[in-house]
Amino acid sequence: MDPLHNTQSGMPASEAAAEARRLIDDWASKPVRHHPTSFRDHTEPPVYGDAPPVPQPDHRIVPAWAAGIAVASIGVGAGVTGIGCGAWLVLQGLASVTLNSVLMVTLPFAGLAMAATAIGGAISKARAPVTKTVYEGPVTHHTEIHNNSTTRGAFFARTRNEIR
Repeated sequence: MDPLHNTQSGMPASEAAAEARRLIDDWASKPVRHHPTSFRDHTEPPVYGDAPPVPQPDHRIVPAWAAGIAVASIGVGAGVTGIGCGAWLVLQGLASVTLNSVLMVTLPFAGLAMAATAIGGAISKARAPVTKTVYEGPVTHHTEIHNNSTTRGAFFARTRNEIR
């Protein structure tokens, strides 16, 4: 069926125009429903309030002294391994060298490194300041963010962010 070459007699043009006008007027008489998609509160927040400040204690998963000891232990272990490998290479040419003799030669170095790590960790923990913040007076918050982006070259880019 071809809608452009319709052979059936349909509605006369005057009735079609009247029906179209009636449908358009019916649609236009209904109110348009607006659904807000966002909301912005334009009231200025107070600079400071009368609520007391809330202490915000510092809770970390791993204490700083423990992380420092872990890093120092890794460094000492790598150093002792290097010393042990060096001793093994130097003593490799000697036919009488056994694994037990290499271990006995490097054992004092490992003991000294372990003792130095323990002493350094104890000193670091003893020197760590204990901070306790005392909140007094009104608290104000002011932050300005400046973002300066500079791109140089085709392969490397440098982005510098200053937060004050």
